[in-house]
Amino acid sequence: MFNHLDGAMPWFAGWGTLALINAGLAQGKNRSGLLWFVLSLLVGPLGTLILVLLPKVRQKLF
Repeated sequence: MFNHLDGAMPWFAGWGTLALINAGLAQGKNRSGLLWFVLSLLVGPLGTLILVLLPKVRQKLF
């Protein structure tokens, strides 16, 4: 039924895994994990590069 998608399944799994990794990376930098998960689904590895280059958001002092 979905034979035309057989070769694409590893790509979907890898893209989704990367989005989860990016969400964790974003939370480690005090950014929204959900937002970066969705962005990573759209832009993929480019999102990882952006996250790595962004500085960590400072916590509130009080």
